[in-house]
Amino acid sequence: MNDLLLEIKDLGIHAGKNRITEHVSLELKRSTITGLVGESGSGKTITALSVLGLLPPGVNATSGTIMFHDHDGSHDLLTASTKTLNNIRGNRISMIFQEPMTSLNPSMRCGKQAMEPLLKLKKYNRAETREKILDLFREVKLPDVEKIFNAWPHELSGGQRQRVMIAMALATSPGLLIADEPTTALDVTVQKNLLKLLLELRDKFDLSILFITHDLLVLKQIADEVSVMYGGRIVESGTMDQVLENPETPYAKGLLACRPGLDNQPIRLLTIEDFMENSAKLSKTEPLPSRPPSGEVLLTVKDLNVRFKSKGRPVNAVRDVSFDLFRGETLGLVGESGCGKTTLGRSILQLINIDNGSVIYRGRPLNQMNNRELRQVRRKIQIVFQDPYSSLNPGMTIGNTLMEPMMIHGLAKGKRQAAAQVIHLLERVEMPADILNLYPHQFSGGQRQRIGIARALACQPEFIVLDESVSALDVSVQARILNLLNDLKQEFQLTYIFISHDLTVVKYMSDRVMVMSEGEIIETGTSEQIYLHPSNPYTRQLIESIPV
Repeated sequence: MNDLLLEIKDLGIHAGKNRITEHVSLELKRSTITGLVGESGSGKTITALSVLGLLPPGVNATSGTIMFHDHDGSHDLLTASTKTLNNIRGNRISMIFQEPMTSLNPSMRCGKQAMEPLLKLKKYNRAETREKILDLFREVKLPDVEKIFNAWPHELSGGQRQRVMIAMALATSPGLLIADEPTTALDVTVQKNLLKLLLELRDKFDLSILFITHDLLVLKQIADEVSVMYGGRIVESGTMDQVLENPETPYAKGLLACRPGLDNQPIRLLTIEDFMENSAKLSKTEPLPSRPPSGEVLLTVKDLNVRFKSKGRPVNAVRDVSFDLFRGETLGLVGESGCGKTTLGRSILQLINIDNGSVIYRGRPLNQMNNRELRQVRRKIQIVFQDPYSSLNPGMTIGNTLMEPMMIHGLAKGKRQAAAQVIHLLERVEMPADILNLYPHQFSGGQRQRIGIARALACQPEFIVLDESVSALDVSVQARILNLLNDLKQEFQLTYIFISHDLTVVKYMSDRVMVMSEGEIIETGTSEQIYLHPSNPYTRQLIESIPV
């Protein structure tokens, strides 16, 4: 039998007259994991969707072939009949989409959704199908499979939703599994377990996997071969070891270098642009100078407790948390999803009511202030949210979004002065001034994050909570945003609480680090102390899960 399962040759995809991909050639061998890596917009996902015949309206494959070599012969998926394509799609080729929350139907219980593909094939009756799905839930190591079967998608964690998607993809016993960014924004421990699971499933079910990502270090953990995609083209291919140890193109070198490392802290992170332009910055990798705290306490959190009700039962989201934040420092807050990081950050800013304890800012207890007093202080304390799209008003232009806080807090005398200040802010976050009349949906994730940072700066704050503000960004975009945050910190004398589940990013950004688990701070120290000499087993587990 042919060792090749899928052959893409000279694939060209256009949206009208606009080229999306050109001369894309990619081979997938049987029982092999092939990585496809590149930044957002490079053409990775659109290439994968063309394999399944799922290109969006107005987007068409204009050249090339996609040959799928199945047990019943070879098929060009670009010219195959609808009947042939339907027999292959979801049956012999399955796909795990990037965001399981949006690809799972929120109005259907997980088990019912997982049963649908098998019921359509009419291979089993309903009782047999239910048992097969429960077996697959066990196979992907979901806990309490009966409970998961009857759960709604929103009741599961991100890692659990991803495992449900994998089980659904495996239900029809496919030969090829396409995994589109399956670990993006997952905790390092969840990510490590998910990669281990995919390796086990490859071996057990003799799967070929096309693993799409923007992170070469993630691919290192799982892929046998890799193709690097840039600007709609494959610019480099080889075994995983070849590309990691001796990347040939500046782009591949940049993808490897722009991620923060655990063993060094340069003043600035290198970006892909530095490599593409052969920048002089490549030789400047001086270590980040030590940044001792000022000694002036800006914020004190004492015995803070926050409780929620979940299904009628109380949940201690934050338990007896106490710490000081010094003016001018970056305090990292790290832990897995659900540990209470975001709740702590929002309760400090009084966006969530606290049950016990106090939050003291410059000697004044925020949780005892009335609305008028809190409004006066709120100008100085701001937040950049994790998802800049959902936190930016889709019905407001960028200009109005940035001018609104200035007008509310009386920081500009009229709209003309506010507009001038907005243009200056956009320049500082490296965005053009001619975007004032555009809307959030017209920007990429990295651009929206810059706009979110500009909005926080519009109030001229001195303290900002950065809540997972780079977690879903490409590693290359992430490097630019981290450099920007450090520049702004120096220019505006800012103090940060930097919340993230990515320990390499937290180490790079932070003077001190707090590790959080199940609502409690379990370890605190300098970034070097935490990473070189962790005292808590949970912290050691987090560090051991970091892809290197």
